[in-house]
Amino acid sequence: MLRPFITVLIPLVLVLAPAAAPAQERVPQDASEITLTFAPLVREAAPAVVNIYASRVVEARSPFQDDPIFRDFFRSFAPGRPRVQNSLGSGVILSPDGIVVSNFHVVGQATDIRVVLNDRREYSARVLLGDEEADLAILKIEGAPDLPHLELRDSDDVAVGELVLAIGNPFGVGQTVSSGIVSGLARSGTATGNARGYFIQTDAPINPGNSGGALIDVSGRLIGVNTSILTRSGGSNGIGFAIPAALVRQFVAQAEAGRESFQRPWAGLTGQPVDSDLSESLGQTVPEGILISDMHPASPFAAAGVEVGDVIVAVDGRAVNTPPEMIYRLSVRGIGATSAIEIRRRGQTLTLEVALGPAPEDPPRDAVSLDERAVLPGLTVARVNPAVIAERDLPLGTEGLVVLDPGRWGARAGLRAGDVIRAVNGRALDHPRQVAPALAAALPRIAIEVERGGRPVLLRFRA
Repeated sequence: MLRPFITVLIPLVLVLAPAAAPAQERVPQDASEITLTFAPLVREAAPAVVNIYASRVVEARSPFQDDPIFRDFFRSFAPGRPRVQNSLGSGVILSPDGIVVSNFHVVGQATDIRVVLNDRREYSARVLLGDEEADLAILKIEGAPDLPHLELRDSDDVAVGELVLAIGNPFGVGQTVSSGIVSGLARSGTATGNARGYFIQTDAPINPGNSGGALIDVSGRLIGVNTSILTRSGGSNGIGFAIPAALVRQFVAQAEAGRESFQRPWAGLTGQPVDSDLSESLGQTVPEGILISDMHPASPFAAAGVEVGDVIVAVDGRAVNTPPEMIYRLSVRGIGATSAIEIRRRGQTLTLEVALGPAPEDPPRDAVSLDERAVLPGLTVARVNPAVIAERDLPLGTEGLVVLDPGRWGARAGLRAGDVIRAVNGRALDHPRQVAPALAAALPRIAIEVERGGRPVLLRFRA
């Protein structure tokens, strides 16, 4: 239910003081000078914050399109006309040659991107690198001259209580500046949407349209990219989240190296935060760290000497208390680097060096898609390996063949993307090339044993 807005008018009391010579405006040098004005700081930083208009063509979808039973009944109806979907957000220029950072949910899958500068000049842009999970995208402005830009600050040095400004385009009204403080650090699992990981929390008002905008310190350096708010009404409630500049720096480095998708170091382990009950059983005086509960044999942590039952308390000297915090620390470090991992094991503190790399493609996934002559045409399966486990978020101990695409007939039979096929009519399978012959040999009554979400499922059908 919509609630009426109440406007409260506060009388303005003017205190007359003797006239003084006008002071020269400049960027504030310390916290005491901030009380005078933010204007010089805004004047210097605002030109590097841009408005982004993105459009994408989306197909009109029937509500029955994903239903394996009813979608065939509506297939003969004329498909809906494609429509253009527009999105509005903000971005930050990071280099004079036009490297821009924004949110993935602003520009992801966009077919046309227009960047509007603070002085109303417009340029087209293209996405160099995007990642839905981190909700970050790196863009390149086409054909722009030397551009104003912001310097990236080391966000690990940011402290709770620091004064910050949020600059963006809320509700499409135009570039807007709001002020506040850093309210919290190491916020994980609290941002909305697809973003997962580690965030800076601020009470500087952030609203729809601010996404991708700048969160800057009193020196005009970028400490974070505004990405989401925590709200029940759709407006700002004083709890906003920004992606730290340290992760933005790694995104820029990978984009400049020519990568089109963000590559994270693979940990190959699972763990849980140590709460008060666990800390007592572990002999800790204060709950801290992540208790390792499972580890893949190919994990780089296993190669470094980490064991199940160890408690990871710090990565590169920074405390970690949740798995997203640990993944953030590894991502900031980057592929090819090493990280110092501090662990607690049976009352001892150890520091181990872990070499960071991507999830290995061993054994090769050898994906196979069944043709129209097969029992289930369009069914695509691949062999499970660490890379597939990471991509599909499968349990670390998963083995066998994973369904990448069930195809039209596979979906009608009950298969889903992410299912792990164990056997067909009792015949165990260990390679994608065995699927088509096994289905053909099982005709006309087929029983497929799959694992779904860690539980066994038996699918029976006639073909």
